[in-house]
Amino acid sequence: MIQKVDTVAIEAPSDGQIYNATVLKDFFKKLEENENQKNQKINIVHIGDSHIQGDLMTNEVRKNLQQKFGNAGRGLVFPYQLAKTNGSYNERFKSNRVWTSYRNILPFKSNPVGLSGIGLWRDSGGFVMEMNVKDPAYKFNTIKIITPQNQNMFDLAVSSKINSIQTTERKVITHKIKKGEVLGSIADKYNVSIAEIKRDNHLKGNNIRAGRTLKIATNETRAKTVSMSEFVPLTIESDSYTHYYNSENPLSRIFLIPNKEASDYELNGIVLEKDTSGILYSGIGVNGAKFSDYNKYPLFFEQLKALHPDLLVFSLGTNESYDHLDSGNYIKELREFISNIKAQKIDAPIIVITPPPSLLRRKPNTYIDDYTKQIIDTAQKDGFAVWDLYNEFGGMSGIKQLKVQGLIGPDWVHYSKKGYEKQGNLFTQAFLKAYDNFKLKN
Repeated sequence: MIQKVDTVAIEAPSDGQIYNATVLKDFFKKLEENENQKNQKINIVHIGDSHIQGDLMTNEVRKNLQQKFGNAGRGLVFPYQLAKTNGSYNERFKSNRVWTSYRNILPFKSNPVGLSGIGLWRDSGGFVMEMNVKDPAYKFNTIKIITPQNQNMFDLAVSSKINSIQTTERKVITHKIKKGEVLGSIADKYNVSIAEIKRDNHLKGNNIRAGRTLKIATNETRAKTVSMSEFVPLTIESDSYTHYYNSENPLSRIFLIPNKEASDYELNGIVLEKDTSGILYSGIGVNGAKFSDYNKYPLFFEQLKALHPDLLVFSLGTNESYDHLDSGNYIKELREFISNIKAQKIDAPIIVITPPPSLLRRKPNTYIDDYTKQIIDTAQKDGFAVWDLYNEFGGMSGIKQLKVQGLIGPDWVHYSKKGYEKQGNLFTQAFLKAYDNFKLKN
């Protein structure tokens, strides 16, 4: 007997609320000030796992909020392509050299795993890293480079110049082998060595065949012009957290090149900003990550200050559930994560988003159900807000409807592009409703 599946669209709870939204009061004040005066950059940082790394949900929230409050820039970006993993569609990176990478989900090593949750480095120069911004809405005026201890490892360039060098080269001719000729007689004819002829023609032995053509580098020389491309470094400034460059004209392409005084090169992230007020919405996500993975690396929390967060949003829990972590220990890891942030004197309000529904061993993931209840129960006591994505998407009973509607992927864990965009739109609605409620009360 085929089980009938309810295909009615999932509706958000009627109030669509953010729980304990009172903790966002100071943030909403700043948002309202900027809405009236348009004189501030407001930084929102969204930290998570694979649901965030692909930037589908976060890109939707970013676009929605920037449409209402102003586009101050793309925020944090990272060369995911060079780390051989997936990332945002908004920008693309390429390099003429291979880079080494290491993710925070792997066993701890003393590698530069910092703000992006993925370390990227080289121990030699000779590289050119090119960044192209694909979405014209995110052309930038300012680019900031984040490195361990804010070391000056990279220069920036927007163009290159061609240097022409006059030199000479040996004249190369071709010789068609005649019947009876041997390498020795050919070498004598052109006053070159047998070894040179073998090297230039990739010959392993002395046997040659009539009719074949040989390249002969003679002792005659001719003039040659060699053109070399050289990148012109820009004038870079620095502050306590980054090295940066500001351009009068918006840019969509830039090159990272070695700083000549550096001996190794470690990149933790790049921040792109516009010369306008509004929202910067930075997403930080690592496939497979848990709170405990971020907690392993103090550099992550040190570098978080470089983003000057006014609001923090967390989306973690799915991978904890696959480790069968009980809800008590999940909350313990969440609290340690918040404690590590506050130890850096980052005093931004927090919204914890409950993990979305998923299957575990082909059954509804009860760990997520437990995490959701514990998160909501803990919110007021610990002073953070909560958006309940788990129940927005149907909770324990909603998983089949998600599949029918094309919102969840074939693994029953990750979501489709449509599913992540719906999450982003629902979160935006809840966020704006909480903001409107704040304005009504003040």
